[in-house]
Amino acid sequence: MIKKLPATKPLLARMNDTLAQSKADDDRQFVTALGRGLSLLSGFEHHEQLSHQELCQLTALPKATVTRLIYTLTTLGFLRTTIEGQYRLGSSAVRLSATAWSRHDMLVCAEPLLRQFATEIEGEMRYLSCCRSPARLSVNLQVGSAVPVARTAIGRAFYAVSSQARQAVIRSNLQEQLSTEDYNHAQSALCDATEHYRAHGYTVSDGEFSTDILAVAVGVFDVATGQYAYSLNASVPSANWEADDYAAMIVPKLQALAERIGRGA
Repeated sequence: MIKKLPATKPLLARMNDTLAQSKADDDRQFVTALGRGLSLLSGFEHHEQLSHQELCQLTALPKATVTRLIYTLTTLGFLRTTIEGQYRLGSSAVRLSATAWSRHDMLVCAEPLLRQFATEIEGEMRYLSCCRSPARLSVNLQVGSAVPVARTAIGRAFYAVSSQARQAVIRSNLQEQLSTEDYNHAQSALCDATEHYRAHGYTVSDGEFSTDILAVAVGVFDVATGQYAYSLNASVPSANWEADDYAAMIVPKLQALAERIGRGA
Protein backbone atom coordinates (compact mmCIF):
# COMPACT_ATOMS: atom_id res chain seq x y z
CA MET A 1 0.00 0.00 0.00
CA ILE A 2 1.07 3.61 -0.55
CA LYS A 3 2.36 5.08 2.67
CA LYS A 4 0.53 8.04 4.13
CA LEU A 5 3.21 10.61 4.83
CA PRO A 6 2.83 13.96 6.54
CA ALA A 7 1.77 16.71 4.16
CA THR A 8 4.05 19.66 3.67
CA LYS A 9 2.92 23.26 3.42
CA PRO A 10 1.63 24.00 -0.09
CA LEU A 11 4.11 25.74 -2.37
CA LEU A 12 1.77 28.69 -2.94
CA ALA A 13 1.45 29.29 0.82
CA ARG A 14 5.22 29.22 1.24
CA MET A 15 5.69 31.66 -1.63
CA ASN A 16 3.02 34.01 -0.32
CA ASP A 17 4.76 33.96 3.06
CA THR A 18 8.02 34.92 1.35
CA LEU A 19 6.34 37.73 -0.57
CA ALA A 20 4.81 39.08 2.63
CA GLN A 21 8.11 38.84 4.51
CA SER A 22 9.96 40.63 1.71
CA LYS A 23 7.44 43.45 1.82
CA ALA A 24 7.68 43.68 5.62
CA ASP A 25 11.48 43.77 5.43
CA ASP A 26 11.42 46.32 2.60
CA ASP A 27 13.82 44.05 0.71
CA ARG A 28 14.90 46.12 -2.30
CA GLN A 29 16.77 43.20 -3.87
CA PHE A 30 13.56 41.18 -4.09
CA VAL A 31 11.74 41.51 -7.45
CA THR A 32 8.12 41.54 -6.39
CA ALA A 33 6.69 41.26 -9.91
CA LEU A 34 8.73 38.12 -10.55
CA GLY A 35 7.72 36.69 -7.18
CA ARG A 36 4.06 37.27 -7.98
CA GLY A 37 4.40 35.55 -11.35
CA LEU A 38 6.02 32.52 -9.76
CA SER A 39 3.43 32.42 -7.00
CA LEU A 40 0.71 32.38 -9.64
CA LEU A 41 2.39 29.39 -11.30
CA SER A 42 2.65 27.62 -7.96
CA GLY A 43 -1.13 27.76 -7.69
CA PHE A 44 -1.19 24.87 -10.17
CA GLU A 45 0.64 22.54 -7.77
CA HIS A 46 -2.62 20.86 -6.81
CA HIS A 47 -4.89 21.97 -9.65
CA GLU A 48 -5.14 20.75 -13.23
CA GLN A 49 -6.61 24.01 -14.47
CA LEU A 50 -7.76 27.27 -12.94
CA SER A 51 -9.95 30.18 -14.00
CA HIS A 52 -8.95 33.82 -13.81
CA GLN A 53 -11.18 34.26 -10.76
CA GLU A 54 -9.72 31.22 -9.02
CA LEU A 55 -6.21 32.52 -9.61
CA CYS A 56 -7.18 35.85 -8.08
CA GLN A 57 -8.60 34.05 -5.04
CA LEU A 58 -5.62 31.71 -4.63
CA THR A 59 -2.95 34.38 -4.95
CA ALA A 60 -4.88 37.24 -3.30
CA LEU A 61 -3.58 39.48 -6.09
CA PRO A 62 -5.59 42.27 -7.76
CA LYS A 63 -7.55 41.25 -10.83
CA ALA A 64 -5.57 43.59 -13.11
CA THR A 65 -2.27 42.17 -11.83
CA VAL A 66 -3.42 38.59 -12.45
CA THR A 67 -4.51 39.58 -15.96
CA ARG A 68 -1.04 40.97 -16.78
CA LEU A 69 0.71 37.98 -15.24
CA ILE A 70 -1.44 35.54 -17.19
CA TYR A 71 -0.76 37.39 -20.43
CA THR A 72 3.00 37.39 -19.82
CA LEU A 73 3.17 33.75 -18.73
CA THR A 74 0.99 32.64 -21.64
CA THR A 75 3.13 34.58 -24.11
CA LEU A 76 6.24 32.89 -22.72
CA GLY A 77 4.64 29.44 -22.82
CA PHE A 78 4.44 28.88 -19.06
CA LEU A 79 0.64 28.86 -19.20
CA ARG A 80 -1.80 27.87 -21.92
CA THR A 81 -5.50 28.51 -22.38
CA THR A 82 -7.95 25.59 -22.44
CA ILE A 83 -10.98 25.32 -24.71
CA GLU A 84 -13.07 26.14 -21.63
CA GLY A 85 -11.23 29.45 -21.24
CA GLN A 86 -9.30 28.37 -18.18
CA TYR A 87 -5.54 28.08 -17.72
CA ARG A 88 -3.09 25.17 -17.39
CA LEU A 89 0.66 24.84 -17.17
CA GLY A 90 2.24 25.20 -20.60
CA SER A 91 5.12 23.51 -22.39
CA SER A 92 7.78 25.90 -21.04
CA ALA A 93 6.84 25.00 -17.45
CA VAL A 94 6.93 21.29 -18.27
CA ARG A 95 10.34 21.52 -19.97
CA LEU A 96 11.84 23.58 -17.17
CA SER A 97 10.54 21.26 -14.45
CA ALA A 98 11.83 18.21 -16.32
CA THR A 99 15.29 19.76 -16.49
CA ALA A 100 15.19 20.64 -12.80
CA TRP A 101 14.18 17.14 -11.79
CA SER A 102 16.87 15.56 -13.95
CA ARG A 103 19.50 17.53 -12.00
CA HIS A 104 17.96 17.03 -8.58
CA ASP A 105 20.31 16.08 -5.75
CA MET A 106 18.30 12.90 -5.28
CA LEU A 107 19.89 11.49 -8.42
CA VAL A 108 23.37 11.97 -6.98
CA CYS A 109 22.30 10.09 -3.89
CA ALA A 110 20.46 7.41 -5.88
CA GLU A 111 23.24 6.37 -8.25
CA PRO A 112 25.44 4.44 -5.80
CA LEU A 113 22.38 2.78 -4.29
CA LEU A 114 21.18 1.74 -7.74
CA ARG A 115 24.62 0.42 -8.60
CA GLN A 116 24.73 -1.69 -5.45
CA PHE A 117 21.21 -2.95 -6.12
CA ALA A 118 22.07 -3.88 -9.70
CA THR A 119 25.04 -5.98 -8.62
CA GLU A 120 22.92 -7.89 -6.12
CA ILE A 121 19.68 -8.32 -8.07
CA GLU A 122 19.21 -9.48 -11.66
CA GLY A 123 17.41 -6.55 -13.25
CA GLU A 124 17.87 -2.88 -13.98
CA MET A 125 16.73 0.56 -12.89
CA ARG A 126 16.50 3.55 -15.14
CA TYR A 127 15.98 6.23 -16.84
CA LEU A 128 17.16 9.36 -15.04
CA SER A 129 19.85 7.13 -13.63
CA CYS A 130 20.49 3.61 -14.84
CA CYS A 131 22.65 0.79 -13.49
CA ARG A 132 22.70 -2.51 -15.33
CA SER A 133 23.05 -6.03 -14.02
CA PRO A 134 24.84 -8.74 -16.03
CA ALA A 135 21.45 -9.83 -17.46
CA ARG A 136 21.17 -9.38 -21.22
CA LEU A 137 17.99 -7.50 -22.07
CA SER A 138 16.79 -6.65 -25.54
CA VAL A 139 15.63 -3.15 -24.59
CA ASN A 140 18.64 -0.86 -24.26
CA LEU A 141 17.27 2.38 -22.82
CA GLN A 142 19.68 5.10 -21.80
CA VAL A 143 19.43 8.06 -19.43
CA GLY A 144 16.97 10.48 -20.95
CA SER A 145 15.08 7.84 -22.92
CA ALA A 146 11.36 8.47 -23.29
CA VAL A 147 9.03 5.55 -22.67
CA PRO A 148 5.22 5.35 -22.94
CA VAL A 149 3.56 6.07 -19.62
CA ALA A 150 0.65 3.67 -20.05
CA ARG A 151 2.58 0.62 -21.30
CA THR A 152 5.56 0.59 -18.93
CA ALA A 153 5.72 -0.34 -15.27
CA ILE A 154 7.79 2.75 -14.47
CA GLY A 155 5.30 5.04 -16.20
CA ARG A 156 2.33 3.38 -14.54
CA ALA A 157 3.93 3.65 -11.10
CA PHE A 158 4.65 7.34 -11.62
CA TYR A 159 1.03 7.90 -12.63
CA ALA A 160 -0.33 5.81 -9.75
CA VAL A 161 1.47 7.82 -7.05
CA SER A 162 0.91 11.22 -8.68
CA SER A 163 -1.54 13.79 -7.40
CA GLN A 164 -4.90 14.05 -9.15
CA ALA A 165 -3.74 17.29 -10.77
CA ARG A 166 -0.62 15.66 -12.20
CA GLN A 167 -2.61 12.64 -13.36
CA ALA A 168 -4.97 14.98 -15.18
CA VAL A 169 -2.04 16.66 -16.93
CA ILE A 170 -0.68 13.26 -17.99
CA ARG A 171 -4.06 12.21 -19.37
CA SER A 172 -4.43 15.53 -21.18
CA ASN A 173 -1.04 15.12 -22.82
CA LEU A 174 -1.88 11.57 -23.86
CA GLN A 175 -5.18 12.70 -25.31
CA GLU A 176 -3.38 15.28 -27.45
CA GLN A 177 -0.79 12.76 -28.65
CA LEU A 178 -2.85 9.60 -29.23
CA SER A 179 -5.77 8.55 -31.37
CA THR A 180 -9.10 8.16 -29.59
CA GLU A 181 -8.78 4.37 -29.56
CA ASP A 182 -5.21 4.40 -28.26
CA TYR A 183 -6.09 7.01 -25.65
CA ASN A 184 -8.98 4.91 -24.36
CA HIS A 185 -6.64 1.90 -24.05
CA ALA A 186 -4.05 4.03 -22.26
CA GLN A 187 -6.59 5.51 -19.86
CA SER A 188 -7.91 2.03 -19.02
CA ALA A 189 -4.38 0.71 -18.45
CA LEU A 190 -3.50 3.60 -16.14
CA CYS A 191 -6.73 3.17 -14.18
CA ASP A 192 -6.06 -0.56 -13.73
CA ALA A 193 -2.44 0.13 -12.77
CA THR A 194 -3.50 2.65 -10.14
CA GLU A 195 -5.92 0.18 -8.57
CA HIS A 196 -3.21 -2.50 -8.62
CA TYR A 197 -0.77 -0.12 -6.95
CA ARG A 198 -3.26 0.73 -4.22
CA ALA A 199 -3.83 -2.95 -3.54
CA HIS A 200 -0.27 -4.27 -3.88
CA GLY A 201 2.14 -1.32 -3.75
CA TYR A 202 3.67 -1.75 -7.22
CA THR A 203 2.87 -1.81 -10.93
CA VAL A 204 3.80 -4.37 -13.55
CA SER A 205 4.32 -4.53 -17.30
CA ASP A 206 4.65 -8.04 -18.73
CA GLY A 207 5.55 -7.85 -22.40
CA GLU A 208 3.48 -4.73 -23.02
CA PHE A 209 6.37 -2.39 -23.81
CA SER A 210 8.77 -5.02 -25.11
CA THR A 211 7.49 -8.52 -25.72
CA ASP A 212 10.33 -10.25 -23.87
CA ILE A 213 10.66 -7.92 -20.87
CA LEU A 214 8.94 -8.22 -17.49
CA ALA A 215 9.15 -5.13 -15.28
CA VAL A 216 7.80 -4.00 -11.94
CA ALA A 217 7.97 -0.50 -10.48
CA VAL A 218 7.31 1.52 -7.34
CA GLY A 219 7.00 5.21 -6.56
CA VAL A 220 9.77 7.20 -4.87
CA PHE A 221 8.65 9.66 -2.19
CA ASP A 222 11.03 12.62 -1.99
CA VAL A 223 11.20 13.71 1.63
CA ALA A 224 12.82 17.00 0.60
CA THR A 225 9.83 18.10 -1.48
CA GLY A 226 7.10 16.19 0.33
CA GLN A 227 5.74 14.46 -2.75
CA TYR A 228 6.19 11.44 -4.98
CA ALA A 229 8.70 12.73 -7.49
CA TYR A 230 9.98 9.66 -9.36
CA SER A 231 9.36 6.01 -9.96
CA LEU A 232 11.85 3.16 -9.87
CA ASN A 233 11.74 -0.11 -11.77
CA ALA A 234 13.48 -3.45 -12.10
CA SER A 235 13.23 -5.62 -15.20
CA VAL A 236 14.22 -9.11 -16.36
CA PRO A 237 13.74 -11.31 -19.43
CA SER A 238 10.14 -12.50 -19.19
CA ALA A 239 11.14 -16.03 -20.25
CA ASN A 240 12.96 -16.45 -16.93
CA TRP A 241 10.16 -15.48 -14.55
CA GLU A 242 6.44 -15.59 -13.86
CA ALA A 243 5.19 -12.10 -13.02
CA ASP A 244 3.88 -12.97 -9.54
CA ASP A 245 7.05 -14.84 -8.58
CA TYR A 246 9.27 -12.00 -9.75
CA ALA A 247 7.17 -9.42 -7.94
CA ALA A 248 7.26 -11.44 -4.71
CA MET A 249 11.05 -11.60 -4.89
CA ILE A 250 11.92 -8.11 -6.12
CA VAL A 251 9.21 -5.69 -4.96
CA PRO A 252 10.14 -5.66 -1.23
CA LYS A 253 13.76 -4.94 -2.19
CA LEU A 254 12.68 -2.29 -4.68
CA GLN A 255 10.45 -0.63 -2.09
CA ALA A 256 13.28 -0.57 0.44
CA LEU A 257 15.58 0.97 -2.16
CA ALA A 258 12.97 3.60 -3.08
CA GLU A 259 12.62 4.54 0.58
CA ARG A 260 16.38 4.94 0.97
CA ILE A 261 16.61 7.09 -2.14
CA GLY A 262 13.65 9.20 -1.10
CA ARG A 263 15.10 10.08 2.29
CA GLY A 264 18.58 10.67 0.84
CA ALA A 265 20.15 7.75 2.70
